[in-house]
Amino acid sequence: MKIVKASTELIEDFLKSVSAYDKRGAEFLVSSEWQSLLQSEGAVVENLAVLEDEKIITLFNQVRKKTPFGSFYYYPRGPLVSPSLSTVQKNALAEIFKARAKEQGAIFLRLEPNYLWLNLKKTVALQPAQTLILDLNLKEEVLLAAMHQKTRYNIRLATKRGVTVRLGNKNDLADFWRLMQATGARDNFGTHTRAHYETLAQNSDFIKLFVAEVAGRVVAAGLFAFYLDKVTYLHGASDYKERALMAPYALQWEVIKRAKKEGYKFYDFYGLDEKKWPGVTRFKLGFGGRIENYPGTFDLVLQPFKYKLYKLFRSLNRYLKSKFRQISKS
Repeated sequence: MKIVKASTELIEDFLKSVSAYDKRGAEFLVSSEWQSLLQSEGAVVENLAVLEDEKIITLFNQVRKKTPFGSFYYYPRGPLVSPSLSTVQKNALAEIFKARAKEQGAIFLRLEPNYLWLNLKKTVALQPAQTLILDLNLKEEVLLAAMHQKTRYNIRLATKRGVTVRLGNKNDLADFWRLMQATGARDNFGTHTRAHYETLAQNSDFIKLFVAEVAGRVVAAGLFAFYLDKVTYLHGASDYKERALMAPYALQWEVIKRAKKEGYKFYDFYGLDEKKWPGVTRFKLGFGGRIENYPGTFDLVLQPFKYKLYKLFRSLNRYLKSKFRQISKS
């Protein structure tokens, strides 16, 4: 076994083979395209694969993260490993990861495996541990029939009230940012920087901005990843003052239909959590589909003492931020 930088062709072939039995679709977060996006933002990231007999058996993006005590490496939705690997292969793989990370001086590895095969320490989830996926091989009428009655009604209502959906452009980014700020504050979720959303929308061919509008006014918008066999709903926002228009329902349905028409197999709503995002979760569940679970986010600790210092630092930092938000609201 050896770790190498794989070609885009080999990566896509491996992702297609995994997707054939995984039924969650290809993971864009382990792609070379995602690596390029992160690098355009200044991140130190490598798109790596483990080869055995010149075939990829594992794929991951390794993102370097700095702390006051040293660096760790984060593998978003990775490593992506074939369940067909033997115990001997998995153990050998674990040793390769550990040896390379220690060589690079890492405090720990933060992993999000497609299934558990290592003795890992669970930590706060970074990517959503639960999601909702639609099977786009089904006919439109079947997809509609599987939705909650109110969801179908709201899709029709949005059309009656003049909501139309189109592919966005750079001129729509200001509206998207305005809506994201308002929606994040309303639904109590954190947002990225405006520069990050602009990077996603402008620096890639596979991430697309769609907007829903009425009489030229943008009332809802979303960023979607179109990658290999799956379309993923990444970020979305809407104008609460225009909620009677039901624009978010029209936005989702139009993108779902477009994805189906273009031959994609899966539509991923990318994140359910009834405790953290109750309203958003109810909205997504209304579209039917099946719930899929990921193991979560885990740490493979390599330097225990520095890891403890890092955890204490993170806890203190979160506590101070929480206090600051409370003071700001009062």
